[in-house]
Formats: sequence, structure tokens, C-alpha cells
Amino acid sequence: MISIQLTERQKEIIEIVKKNEPITSREIAEYLGLTRAALRPDLSILTMATILDAKPRVGYYFVQEPDKIDKLEKLLEVKVKDLQSHPVVVQENSSVYNAIVTLFLEDIGTLFVNDQNGYLIGVVSRKDLLKITIGDSDIHQLPVSVVMSRMPNIIVTQPEEPFYIAARKLVDYKIDALPVIQEEQISGKTLLKVIGRFSKTNLANAIVSHLLEM
Repeated sequence: MISIQLTERQKEIIEIVKKNEPITSREIAEYLGLTRAALRPDLSILTMATILDAKPRVGYYFVQEPDKIDKLEKLLEVKVKDLQSHPVVVQENSSVYNAIVTLFLEDIGTLFVNDQNGYLIGVVSRKDLLKITIGDSDIHQLPVSVVMSRMPNIIVTQPEEPFYIAARKLVDYKIDALPVIQEEQISGKTLLKVIGRFSKTNLANAIVSHLLEM
């Protein structure tokens, strides 16, 4: 099991701020030989964790609460398996109509699609279903497999992946949820079994819970 802590750069930023506060992001970047853009994610994490704070036109300063770093490190140790929810799955031969009904009954934005053997073959989103209903297709007869996204266009996560890496996937690929998968080797092929769901809601709950504990 991997233990995730503050990066060396983030620790260095904290020390720079402690010694030079208040200090602007431009000045911190100059100390590190980086651009302000490259520094922005680290400053966002440290500010969100209230390790640092910032005042407009003044700069960053250190918040004198030593337990904040420990709490942030604990947050960064959280894995996908600690936050994932139950997956909502439909079969590839399910109709688009049934998929839409399932989507709204479960109050989610994404469905995972399994083949007849129970392995992941597709993902269908609210947007996919909306597009097909606008046309002249008979959604009671049309199988969901026609409108779903297939491999290799499916972004997945695994139970042991750090939650913030999975969160980065949600942001980078502009998607609502990731299937949490377990790989199985069958006849020399790698097949994916869906064992969970990691969504923006899971992420928001984790962040809110952390902030309430701070």
C-alpha cells in the first residue's frame, strides 16, 4: 500500500513562505526556478488545506496550525476504494429507453455497460442518451450498445489508486464518473469487472468531510 505525503516541492514552498512571508506567487516561482503556471496546482492544494493563505496584492503567508499538514497527508492517503459507491450497470442488449429510465431512477449521469458474461464493454452518459432521443430512432428497440462509448475510449480507475489521481481523470476528461474495475485474465485476455463507481459526488463528499474536520 503506497503512502502519499506532501511532495518535496510543496514542502519547499511552505519553507519559502515561512521565511519570506508575505510573498507573491511570482516570487515563490523565482525561488524555485518555475513558472507561475507550474506552481499554481501546488499553491491551490496548500491553500485549500489552509496550510497557506493569501491576501490580494500582498501575497502568501503561513497559517500557524501545524496539524493541518498531518490532516492533508491523511487526506492524500485516501484511496478510491475508500470513497467509491455502488456501480449502476446495464446489459449491452438493454434498450435505450430502459437505460434512460435507469439513469433517472438512480439519479446519476453515467451508466456502465456489461456484456453477457458480466464484463465491462462500454459507458453511456446522459449526453449520449439525450442525443439519440432527439433523432427519429425507436428508443424502445434500439440497444444501448449502439450509443455507448467503447474501449479504448473508457477511462477507468482501480480500488488502490489514490483518490486525487482519479479526481484528476474526472477533470481532464470532463466526465461524470469512472468505473472502478478489477482486472481478470481469461484465456489470455484482460477483462474488466466493474466493482464500483467513483464520481464527482464521491469527490465532493470527500472534500467537504475533510474541510469540516479542519
